[in-house]
Amino acid sequence: MRSRTLTLIAATVSAGLALSACGANSSGSGNSGDGTSSASAPAGGGASGKVGVILPETATSARWEAFDKPMLQAALSAQGFSADIQNAQGDNQKFSTLADGFISSGVKVLIIAPSDPAVGAAIEAKAKNAGIPVIDYDRPSLGGSADYYVSFDNEKVGEIQAQGLADALKSKPGANVVQIEGAPTDNNATLFANGHDKVLKPLYDSKALNLVQKQAIDNWDAQVGGTTFEQIFTRVNGKVDGVVAANDELAGAVITVLKKNGLNGKVPVTGQDATAAGLQAILRGDQTLTIFKPIKEEAENTAKLAAALAKNDKAGADAIATGKLHDPKNNRDLKSVLLQPQLITIKDIKTVVQQGYVKASDICTGDLAAKCTENGIS
Repeated sequence: MRSRTLTLIAATVSAGLALSACGANSSGSGNSGDGTSSASAPAGGGASGKVGVILPETATSARWEAFDKPMLQAALSAQGFSADIQNAQGDNQKFSTLADGFISSGVKVLIIAPSDPAVGAAIEAKAKNAGIPVIDYDRPSLGGSADYYVSFDNEKVGEIQAQGLADALKSKPGANVVQIEGAPTDNNATLFANGHDKVLKPLYDSKALNLVQKQAIDNWDAQVGGTTFEQIFTRVNGKVDGVVAANDELAGAVITVLKKNGLNGKVPVTGQDATAAGLQAILRGDQTLTIFKPIKEEAENTAKLAAALAKNDKAGADAIATGKLHDPKNNRDLKSVLLQPQLITIKDIKTVVQQGYVKASDICTGDLAAKCTENGIS
């Protein structure tokens, strides 16, 4: 991953947030209020015109508003676009309505991160009919017709999580493992689970580990995830030695149950997204690892693709999207940018802080101040 200083990141995010503050002049969907932003593009960018962006929600992850929104705003503005960024707040009907507004206003490029791939596919069909290119951002619309996809190598995310758990359980042959997976409608969650299985299934088959239960959680709902885990925990009389939790929010729900039973810090738990809460849980010893995905790189690659598409520069776009994601629903390979995720354990937390994704002041509070000092976090 490219090296970036905290100062540069902070400046970029601040610029994005400042641009977001101009959202009252949104002209694409005609919507305003929560989860919206719009900004005029500076002169001299690589492209021009308006780009519509629809993010999925805010309930299950802080990343969309805290990182994706300002970083996309800054990256698209740097390419010369006027960016209108909306958030559907988990509402498929709102997602479709926002998309219809962008399409009817004739945006140069439509960038979507759908919660439901069927909704995304329907939107992409409308955009194609209108001659508007679409980029699937972070989540693919399986069965759709997007021109490109930008995300992380999400099967690799699952592999890193699973290997981290397996390493933590090496001293416990036959250890009981629970897998709390993400939403079954989210293809990323499927890819995470595929990565988990790639590492863990051979260990289950050899009896090195024992799978207690693998359960997907609708809508990535952490409350449901916690309740589900508690039911599993009770059913096996607390005989759980390790938990694969697909993201930090689900990990937090699992840890709450473990804490009630005096097992927090004794049962390894994975996570994802390097949230402030997840990093604090790692500092406390309650969570074993998280996965850091440098969203600024995702936003910048998306903006560069959008600029190429706006200029009808297919060769330029293909030079950026050198990877591919196979879509089994329509049996096609979607040209993709697949960025590399990073394992974060306690010794790596300073990396996330130094790159400006989380402030030291947000995690080094109270009893964790000493832990931060011990691990070089400032």
